[in-house]
Amino acid sequence: MNYIGSKVKLSSWIKDEIIKNIDGNISNLVFCDLFAGTGTIGKVFKQDVKQVISNDLEYYSFVLNRNYIGNNIQLENRETYIEELNNLPLIKNGFIYTNYAFGSGSQRIYFSDKNAQKIDTIRIQIEKWKDSKEISENIYFFLLASLLESADKVANTASVYGAFLKQIKRTAQKDLILKSANFKITKNNHKIFNEDANCLIKKISGDVLYLDPPYNQRQYGSNYHILNTIVKYKNFIPKGITGLPEYNRSKYSQKREVLKTFEDLIKNSNFKYIFLSYNNEGLMSELEIKNIFLKYGKYNLVSKEYQRFKADKSRIHKADSTFEYLHILSKMK
Repeated sequence: MNYIGSKVKLSSWIKDEIIKNIDGNISNLVFCDLFAGTGTIGKVFKQDVKQVISNDLEYYSFVLNRNYIGNNIQLENRETYIEELNNLPLIKNGFIYTNYAFGSGSQRIYFSDKNAQKIDTIRIQIEKWKDSKEISENIYFFLLASLLESADKVANTASVYGAFLKQIKRTAQKDLILKSANFKITKNNHKIFNEDANCLIKKISGDVLYLDPPYNQRQYGSNYHILNTIVKYKNFIPKGITGLPEYNRSKYSQKREVLKTFEDLIKNSNFKYIFLSYNNEGLMSELEIKNIFLKYGKYNLVSKEYQRFKADKSRIHKADSTFEYLHILSKMK
């Protein structure tokens, strides 16, 4: 899935740096990914640590991580459910088709008419199975994650859902085919949360805390609102041209709030090591982060140049590459 701030290209580097900067074997560690997004970093640690704690305020992120991190045993008949969902007769006037496909009269073109109808059809059936207790909670989130990723592949957007394209692009013309969101099986159980990071941090503890908060004024709740709409599947009146619902506004994306909010998080964290991934174009400067970290322990910094995520052509920063900083804190007790 294309995602702002995705760490797919950086995950190996981040993992290597984390291992390099901590003491001992990571197999006994509790690793927390507090702003998990699509779960990239949690996934690379899942099989190697004692436990992963995964959290994100956005519900679509919770769904993805509940599947990829939370599911850790073989799920019986999961491919049977995938096949059945792919072959259902299409529902004509579901919520996604009515509000986010052009043929319904909504004037929005997030999906082709047929694909919007298929999203509705699959989503409604998954909920019916859940309500009738035909499927387990593990299967439920596996199917939701599978739907999210399959729908994203045929979305008529430029990688984010803040706006749709005026014409249906080639990939969006393809028929949606539901494919399995396969996860890694582990012997250990993991914890998945859908909470405000600054509230959750007061209730959890562990060894390694990995932080990848929003770094600019973009709001994930608006940029990925369609994904939340698909998984929540609740009636509301979409607002404006893009069909926005009410959405979460992160303090990490507000210049006046970010430093206070970030320091509050560090102060209340009960982890031995803290690693912060942050972009050189972020709201907090390198020096501001360093000064906060130095209040709470020993500080170090490493960085890596990489190709930037390009979701649109209107961004302020036009460079093809950017720097990812990994701020490291060994926290004092």
